[in-house]
Amino acid sequence: MRLGLGTLISLPAGEVTLHDARRSERRTVRVEAFALSRTSVTEGSTDLPLSGVTWFEAVRICNLVSEQNGLPPAYEIADEGVRWDVTSDGYRLPTEAEWEYGCRAGTSGPHHGPLEEIAWTALDATGSAQRVALKRPNAFGLHDMLGNVWEWCWDYLDTARYGDYRVFRGGDWAAEPWNVRASVRRGSAPDAVMAGTGLRVARGGLTPTEEVQGWSARRDQDRAAVTGALPVGWTPLRPI
Repeated sequence: MRLGLGTLISLPAGEVTLHDARRSERRTVRVEAFALSRTSVTEGSTDLPLSGVTWFEAVRICNLVSEQNGLPPAYEIADEGVRWDVTSDGYRLPTEAEWEYGCRAGTSGPHHGPLEEIAWTALDATGSAQRVALKRPNAFGLHDMLGNVWEWCWDYLDTARYGDYRVFRGGDWAAEPWNVRASVRRGSAPDAVMAGTGLRVARGGLTPTEEVQGWSARRDQDRAAVTGALPVGWTPLRPI
């Protein structure tokens, strides 16, 4: 399959505040400078965003385009899971913090402008994804960060409640306005085919510290170590 990655836009270092609704916590993290694609990955020359891909397919796409461009793959994929080499300058999925930082582009509200001007949502009644970059970009020059298709991120959704579920952000063409906000988090199993879910690529080798762009393997492990009975309705914990 031929893919269109979109132009990469360099984003400066900065801060973003993340909201954990389950724990009623907010934390501000600093992100290093990195690059994020101007649009979602598209299907070749159609300018239509790729959708219906699993998280595993998304990381494989990142490795494939890295290899095609002579870059070291960012991910080591094995039976036991996926390991991210944070020092690699290959294509990769953004962390949640990177995604939200790119989406907000310095704003603090639910979206960077009127939804009708910046995002394809249920308000447009299109019935399908639309060609990328037809609506107004944010201050970073990024299009369709909200609406059109959801976009996979690197992070787990909540290791205590959902095990190995991964996060997707941003909303899609069928999402109601309340579900298309910069802070909304959704997720599913990494092998689940999610209609209306695609990806946007990032690049940038990072400093290998305990927390990288708002993500920490230790935090994932600590959060999974919940003692006692899980609340009613929680998905049974699976190893991460």
